Amino acid sequence: MLTQLSTVKARLLIGDTASDDILTNAIAAYSERFDRECNRKLARQVNVTEEFPADQLEICPASWPLESVSSFELKSNETDGWQTVTPAPNYLLRNACVVSLISAFGSRFQQARVTYTGGYVLPGTTPGAGQTALPADLEQACVEQVCYWYQNRTTLGVLSITVGAGSGAHVPETDLLPGVTAVLTKYKRMTFDQ
Repeated sequence: MLTQLSTVKARLLIGDTASDDILTNAIAAYSERFDRECNRKLARQVNVTEEFPADQLEICPASWPLESVSSFELKSNETDGWQTVTPAPNYLLRNACVVSLISAFGSRFQQARVTYTGGYVLPGTTPGAGQTALPADLEQACVEQVCYWYQNRTTLGVLSITVGAGSGAHVPETDLLPGVTAVLTKYKRMTFDQ
Protein backbone atom coordinates (compact mmCIF):
# COMPACT_ATOMS: atom_id res chain seq x y z
CA MET A 1 0.00 0.00 0.00
CA LEU A 2 1.19 3.49 -0.84
CA THR A 3 1.02 4.72 2.73
CA GLN A 4 0.76 3.27 6.20
CA LEU A 5 -2.28 3.22 8.46
CA SER A 6 -0.34 5.08 11.17
CA THR A 7 0.40 7.96 8.75
CA VAL A 8 -3.27 8.36 7.80
CA LYS A 9 -4.40 8.15 11.43
CA ALA A 10 -1.87 10.83 12.43
CA ARG A 11 -3.18 13.11 9.66
CA LEU A 12 -6.77 12.55 10.84
CA LEU A 13 -5.80 12.88 14.53
CA ILE A 14 -7.31 9.46 15.30
CA GLY A 15 -5.93 7.72 18.37
CA ASP A 16 -8.21 4.69 18.70
CA THR A 17 -8.48 1.58 16.53
CA ALA A 18 -12.21 1.76 15.73
CA SER A 19 -11.62 2.94 12.14
CA ASP A 20 -8.55 0.84 11.38
CA ASP A 21 -10.31 -1.66 9.10
CA ILE A 22 -12.14 0.94 7.02
CA LEU A 23 -9.01 3.08 6.68
CA THR A 24 -6.87 0.07 5.71
CA ASN A 25 -9.41 -0.88 3.03
CA ALA A 26 -9.46 2.71 1.74
CA ILE A 27 -5.65 2.83 1.56
CA ALA A 28 -5.63 -0.44 -0.41
CA ALA A 29 -8.40 0.76 -2.75
CA TYR A 30 -6.73 4.10 -3.48
CA SER A 31 -3.36 2.39 -3.95
CA GLU A 32 -4.94 0.25 -6.69
CA ARG A 33 -6.70 3.30 -8.13
CA PHE A 34 -3.39 5.17 -8.33
CA ASP A 35 -1.91 2.22 -10.27
CA ARG A 36 -4.78 2.39 -12.77
CA GLU A 37 -4.58 6.18 -13.10
CA CYS A 38 -0.82 5.98 -13.71
CA ASN A 39 -1.07 2.96 -16.05
CA ARG A 40 1.61 1.16 -14.06
CA LYS A 41 2.42 -0.74 -10.88
CA LEU A 42 3.95 1.69 -8.41
CA ALA A 43 4.99 -0.93 -5.83
CA ARG A 44 8.27 -2.76 -6.37
CA GLN A 45 7.89 -6.03 -8.31
CA VAL A 46 10.59 -8.71 -8.24
CA ASN A 47 11.16 -10.93 -11.30
CA VAL A 48 7.94 -9.86 -12.99
CA THR A 49 7.43 -10.97 -16.59
CA GLU A 50 5.86 -8.89 -19.36
CA GLU A 51 5.19 -9.80 -22.98
CA PHE A 52 5.76 -7.60 -26.02
CA PRO A 53 5.94 -7.98 -29.84
CA ALA A 54 9.29 -9.56 -30.76
CA ASP A 55 10.04 -6.89 -33.39
CA GLN A 56 9.66 -4.05 -30.87
CA LEU A 57 12.78 -2.06 -29.98
CA GLU A 58 11.44 0.02 -27.08
CA ILE A 59 9.83 -1.67 -24.07
CA CYS A 60 8.04 0.38 -21.40
CA PRO A 61 7.61 -2.01 -18.46
CA ALA A 62 4.74 -1.43 -16.07
CA SER A 63 6.94 -1.31 -12.97
CA TRP A 64 9.66 1.30 -12.83
CA PRO A 65 12.15 2.66 -11.92
CA LEU A 66 13.90 -0.38 -13.34
CA GLU A 67 16.55 -2.04 -11.22
CA SER A 68 17.56 -4.95 -13.43
CA VAL A 69 16.63 -7.16 -16.36
CA SER A 70 17.21 -10.85 -15.76
CA SER A 71 16.12 -12.53 -19.00
CA PHE A 72 14.54 -12.31 -22.43
CA GLU A 73 12.49 -15.11 -24.00
CA LEU A 74 11.02 -15.71 -27.45
CA LYS A 75 7.98 -17.72 -28.52
CA SER A 76 7.46 -18.74 -32.15
CA ASN A 77 4.65 -21.27 -31.62
CA GLU A 78 2.67 -22.95 -28.87
CA THR A 79 4.31 -26.35 -29.42
CA ASP A 80 7.84 -25.17 -28.64
CA GLY A 81 6.72 -22.59 -26.08
CA TRP A 82 9.05 -20.00 -24.57
CA GLN A 83 12.75 -20.27 -25.36
CA THR A 84 15.43 -18.27 -23.55
CA VAL A 85 17.20 -15.88 -25.89
CA THR A 86 20.90 -16.77 -25.77
CA PRO A 87 22.98 -14.75 -25.81
CA ALA A 88 20.77 -12.10 -24.25
CA PRO A 89 20.18 -9.19 -26.63
CA ASN A 90 22.11 -5.99 -26.19
CA TYR A 91 19.96 -3.45 -24.42
CA LEU A 92 20.13 -0.12 -22.65
CA LEU A 93 18.07 0.98 -19.63
CA ARG A 94 17.04 4.57 -20.36
CA ASN A 95 15.93 6.85 -17.54
CA ALA A 96 15.27 3.72 -15.47
CA CYS A 97 11.93 3.29 -17.27
CA VAL A 98 12.57 2.12 -20.86
CA VAL A 99 14.40 -0.96 -22.11
CA SER A 100 15.89 -0.06 -25.50
CA LEU A 101 17.00 -3.02 -27.56
CA ILE A 102 19.91 -2.45 -29.93
CA SER A 103 18.13 -4.67 -32.47
CA ALA A 104 14.93 -6.70 -32.52
CA PHE A 105 15.47 -10.36 -31.69
CA GLY A 106 12.36 -11.61 -33.40
CA SER A 107 9.75 -10.86 -36.05
CA ARG A 108 6.24 -9.48 -35.83
CA PHE A 109 5.00 -13.07 -36.02
CA GLN A 110 6.70 -13.96 -32.73
CA GLN A 111 6.06 -12.95 -29.14
CA ALA A 112 8.79 -11.93 -26.69
CA ARG A 113 8.91 -11.41 -22.96
CA VAL A 114 11.24 -9.79 -20.49
CA THR A 115 11.75 -10.61 -16.82
CA TYR A 116 12.83 -7.69 -14.67
CA THR A 117 12.73 -6.09 -11.22
CA GLY A 118 11.46 -2.55 -10.76
CA GLY A 119 9.10 -0.18 -8.98
CA TYR A 120 9.14 1.83 -5.77
CA VAL A 121 9.88 0.49 -2.29
CA LEU A 122 6.77 1.28 -0.25
CA PRO A 123 6.64 3.19 3.05
CA GLY A 124 7.62 1.13 6.06
CA THR A 125 10.40 -0.68 4.18
CA THR A 126 13.94 0.62 3.86
CA PRO A 127 15.20 0.65 0.26
CA GLY A 128 18.24 -1.49 -0.44
CA ALA A 129 21.13 -0.66 -2.74
CA GLY A 130 19.88 0.28 -6.20
CA GLN A 131 16.26 0.55 -5.03
CA THR A 132 14.11 3.68 -5.02
CA ALA A 133 11.73 4.73 -2.24
CA LEU A 134 8.20 5.83 -3.13
CA PRO A 135 8.36 9.59 -3.78
CA ALA A 136 7.01 11.65 -0.88
CA ASP A 137 4.48 13.47 -3.08
CA LEU A 138 2.88 10.16 -4.14
CA GLU A 139 2.56 9.00 -0.55
CA GLN A 140 1.14 12.36 0.53
CA ALA A 141 -1.36 12.29 -2.35
CA CYS A 142 -2.61 8.92 -1.12
CA VAL A 143 -2.82 10.20 2.47
CA GLU A 144 -4.82 13.27 1.44
CA GLN A 145 -7.18 11.29 -0.80
CA VAL A 146 -7.89 8.70 1.90
CA CYS A 147 -8.42 11.41 4.52
CA TYR A 148 -10.76 13.34 2.22
CA TRP A 149 -12.75 10.18 1.52
CA TYR A 150 -12.91 9.30 5.22
CA GLN A 151 -14.07 12.77 6.27
CA ASN A 152 -16.77 12.83 3.57
CA ARG A 153 -17.77 9.16 3.49
CA THR A 154 -21.31 9.82 4.77
CA THR A 155 -22.12 12.27 1.97
CA LEU A 156 -20.39 10.61 -0.99
CA GLY A 157 -22.82 10.14 -3.84
CA VAL A 158 -25.36 12.58 -2.37
CA LEU A 159 -26.39 15.02 -5.08
CA SER A 160 -28.68 17.26 -3.06
CA ILE A 161 -29.98 17.78 0.43
CA THR A 162 -33.37 19.36 1.06
CA VAL A 163 -33.63 21.46 4.18
CA GLY A 164 -36.84 23.02 5.48
CA ALA A 165 -39.43 24.26 2.96
CA GLY A 166 -37.84 23.03 -0.26
CA SER A 167 -34.48 24.79 -0.12
CA GLY A 168 -31.58 22.57 -1.12
CA ALA A 169 -27.86 22.29 -1.25
CA HIS A 170 -25.95 20.55 -4.02
CA VAL A 171 -23.18 18.21 -2.92
CA PRO A 172 -21.15 17.19 -5.99
CA GLU A 173 -19.95 13.66 -6.48
CA THR A 174 -16.31 13.32 -5.52
CA ASP A 175 -13.52 11.83 -7.52
CA LEU A 176 -9.83 12.35 -7.05
CA LEU A 177 -8.83 15.66 -5.53
CA PRO A 178 -7.35 18.13 -8.07
CA GLY A 179 -4.00 18.16 -6.26
CA VAL A 180 -3.92 14.36 -6.27
CA THR A 181 -4.66 14.28 -10.00
CA ALA A 182 -1.82 16.74 -10.61
CA VAL A 183 0.63 14.52 -8.71
CA LEU A 184 -0.48 11.35 -10.51
CA THR A 185 -0.04 13.02 -13.90
CA LYS A 186 3.70 13.32 -13.18
CA TYR A 187 3.99 9.54 -12.70
CA LYS A 188 1.81 8.32 -15.57
CA ARG A 189 3.33 5.62 -17.76
CA MET A 190 3.29 6.40 -21.45
CA THR A 191 3.90 3.69 -24.02
CA PHE A 192 5.17 3.99 -27.56
CA ASP A 193 1.86 2.77 -29.00
CA GLN A 194 -0.19 5.54 -27.30
